[in-house]
Order: sequence, then C-alpha cells, then structure tokens
Amino acid sequence: MKFRTGLTLGLSLALSAGSSLAHHSFAMFDSAKETVLDGTIKEFQWTNPHTWIQIVVKEGGKDVEYSIEANSPNILSRRGWSKASFNPGDRVKLKVHPMKDGSKGGSFLSAEFADGRKLGDTIG
Repeated sequence: MKFRTGLTLGLSLALSAGSSLAHHSFAMFDSAKETVLDGTIKEFQWTNPHTWIQIVVKEGGKDVEYSIEANSPNILSRRGWSKASFNPGDRVKLKVHPMKDGSKGGSFLSAEFADGRKLGDTIG
C-alpha cells in the first residue's frame, strides 16, 4: 500500500513539473535565424511572466504589427531595463528570432534606437 501511494505521488509530481517547464519552452522560435524588424513601438508590456514589445513595421506599404517576447521584468530590471525602456512612438530596429510558423512574432535579442542607443537582453 505504501509503495502504491508513493508511486502515485511520484508520478503526480513528475507530471506537474513537466507542465510547468513546458511554459518556458522557446520551441516556437527559430533560434537558427535572426531577423531585424525596423519600425515603431506601439506598446511595451512590462508584465510577468514575460515582457512583450508590440512593434509596427511597414511591409508592402501596410502597417504590420509584431509581438516580440522578451525576458521577465525581474530579470530585465537587473540588467538595467525599466517599464520605460520602450515608449510608444520610439523608432527602433529589433533583432529577433522569428516564429517557426512564419507568424508575426519573435523572441527578443537586441534593439537599436534611432538615436544610436542599444539595448539587449543580456546587457543594460
């Protein structure tokens, strides 16, 4: 009886750990490719568990919005970021790992602002 209870508990813990790790998967991004998005910041979402950058890029004469995922506010604040790191209207070039499925999104790598200022995920 103790063995069965222990086995059930162990399996439950193993399965719950797997689902929590799945949240942090970056399998949807193509880490073998880098793309530069040249556009204007629409919104910077300083939220947990990850921050998001909404950027509008001109493609074929039309405005196209991309959603770029970055690290958590906790990690980024330790690297010098703040909720004011990106502001609506900022002109910026974002380097990202694009989505594998070609949808309009990506994983943040670095930014270069029109004034020459640079910001990366690993540097402040």
